Parts: sequence; C-alpha cells; structure tokens
Amino acid sequence: MARNITRDLIANRLGDVAYDRFLLYLMGPYKSFNLNYVLSDEELEEISVADLPGPFRKLFQNEDAIDEAAALLRRVQGTLRTDPGVNAFLAVDVDIDTDEIDAVTQSIEYARRANTTVFVLPFLGHNFGIGEEAGSILENIAETHGDRIVFVHEANVTSEMIRSARRRWDLRLETYETEAELIDTVRRFVVTTMNRERFGDLEALE
Repeated sequence: MARNITRDLIANRLGDVAYDRFLLYLMGPYKSFNLNYVLSDEELEEISVADLPGPFRKLFQNEDAIDEAAALLRRVQGTLRTDPGVNAFLAVDVDIDTDEIDAVTQSIEYARRANTTVFVLPFLGHNFGIGEEAGSILENIAETHGDRIVFVHEANVTSEMIRSARRRWDLRLETYETEAELIDTVRRFVVTTMNRERFGDLEALE
C-alpha cells in the first residue's frame, strides 16, 4: 500500500502554490510539552512556578491550552507556501488513514517523495515520538536522500538522538533562536535545494 503514496497523490491533496511540484515535508511535534507528562501531582505541587524563568513557566500551562507547537509548524508552513512558494505540507494534510498505512510508514514515504524534508524541534515541543519517527526515516532514506534532509532545532534544545544521528548519517543540523531565524534557515535550505536541482548536483524529482 505504501507504494501508492506518490508525488502526484501528495501534490493533488494540497492547495496550489507557485512551485506545486517542489514538495517540502515539514515535521515536528504537534503538541507542546507539558510537565504533567512526566511529573506527578505531588511533584508539581513542590515547584514554585513564579520563580521559574519565562520559558519554563510555559511548561505548566494547562495541557488543553498548549497548542503552540502545532501553531508554529503551521506558521512556518504558511510562510514557505507564500515565499518562496513551495508545496510545504504536514503529514496530516495528505489525509491517509493510519488504519491503511501506519504513521511511520507514511512519514518514510513522504520524505522519500519530497524534494526536502525538514525536522523542526522547538524547545517547548513534545518531541518524544518525533525521535522515533525521524530515526525510522533516516534509517530508510538517509543514504539516498541525506542531502535533502535538515534538522533545525531551537538553540536551547539538546538531544542525544540529534547528536547520534549527526554522527551516524552525517546529518545536516541548524539552530535558531527566533521564529524569524527558523523561517529564514528553512527558506535558505529550500532555495539551495531548488538551485541544486536546477543547476547543480541533485537530480530533479518529477
């Protein structure tokens, strides 16, 4: 069934942009991190939230209210669909039932069909599942698509998964401190890949 995930299928399920055939698979956490995931109620009661730095105070927000991670991905996606006008998409946009094809297999196939795949790892992102999914993608396509993949993580994010991936697959890593920096970094990678396809050493995908 996975072989039925084609570039045409992905492009046909997305809206029109200037460069419809340039597919950018954008990955990252859909939920922001919440300390309720890892701490008990008793442990939470012992922490003085008011004394924590601003970014850490956000970790104590109500779980239902924390959707900034998904909003960040959507803002990055929307900006890149406008400038430079590539067909940026999230896995949920293609809308394939996970009962038909499991989520990890979908992600592998999306990355295989995409001109570029970008993993975004924000500091407040709930990244537990992303590491496993990223590892599966890299295990399957890093050898053939490594030049088309980049991890962009917020400067204060540390991850053994990222460090080991860089060693194992010579993965390209970038950091950002602001959302504007994140968007500029991704846009630069996209434009570089487009130019390499048109004039350089990357085979253009049809």
